Amino acid sequence: MESTPRTAEPSTTMLWTGRIASALPALFLLFDAAMKLVKPEFVVKATTELGYSEDAIVPLGIVLLASTALYLIPRTAVLGAILLTGYLGGAVDVHVRQGDGAFEILFPVVFGIFLWGGLWLRDERLRALVPLRTGRVEELRVQS
Repeated sequence: MESTPRTAEPSTTMLWTGRIASALPALFLLFDAAMKLVKPEFVVKATTELGYSEDAIVPLGIVLLASTALYLIPRTAVLGAILLTGYLGGAVDVHVRQGDGAFEILFPVVFGIFLWGGLWLRDERLRALVPLRTGRVEELRVQS
């Protein structure tokens, strides 16, 4: 019989910290997706300066909106985080290729840290999958 590792239920503080750490970047990403769908002139200008065609703006907004929505739904949050990690990795790539400064390159990385950190704090399944290790030496038991 296999046993799955269980972690303790999160404290109220941990849960709310995770919710806030998740909500802040998610709200920004939802706003960014909405701007891509509405396509005001400054968004078109900024996106085309990064090397994208104007025709790519709305599809990017749809992908961002869908990925963020998946992230905000507890049952699909891990899938959403994975998709957003890919999206943010693309943003890092674009800024590296453009020769932008450290702020522009690291901004999406910080968003990814907040997304995953917030999810880790609020999701018991993720904490069981990716446990943080303490400084003490832990014995390994071989299950027979």
